Amino acid sequence: MLDIHVSPHRLRHAARTLADGGIVAHATEGVWGLAADAYDADAVWRVLAAKQRDVSRGLIVVAADAAQLAPLVDPAADTAWRRAVEAWPGAVTWLLPARADAPRWLTGGQPTIALRETAHGLTRALCHAFGGPIVSTSANVTGCPPVTSTWRARARFGDRVDMVLGGRLDTPGRASTIRDACTNEVIRG
Repeated sequence: MLDIHVSPHRLRHAARTLADGGIVAHATEGVWGLAADAYDADAVWRVLAAKQRDVSRGLIVVAADAAQLAPLVDPAADTAWRRAVEAWPGAVTWLLPARADAPRWLTGGQPTIALRETAHGLTRALCHAFGGPIVSTSANVTGCPPVTSTWRARARFGDRVDMVLGGRLDTPGRASTIRDACTNEVIRG
């Protein structure tokens, strides 16, 4: 069993919160994140509003396994997809060619989408319990540093999040690496 530092009851509650269109603040690999159902436009717009983030920047979509992410990727991007899948799970987010019908609130209107199969125990368990991919973007207001604790998540976001799940960071202060799956170029290291 994974050591996820939260009770099974709290994990189920967080999954229900996501299913009901809520936002959950939670620990991830390196920074705290704000999570929402990746396919729920209203929930994702609430995340963008809480962060004061422009939709054109796109968002990272995180999942427990590659199968949860595959429907968002252009089927013609086989080589890039294999590169990402071979590197997962881990703290590397891959920019992949997006399906033509991928939600704009995820892609920012760009032809690519940022995806990660997480190795973080809590985030992986949350995606499993929820049953699908989630938006998981750093828990910060744009231009400010991400929060670093449960207390700070509550203080910073208050009623703009529906639940603060808790948990521990794997590598505090280090955001995931972002790479282009077509070129293997490091976008953010």
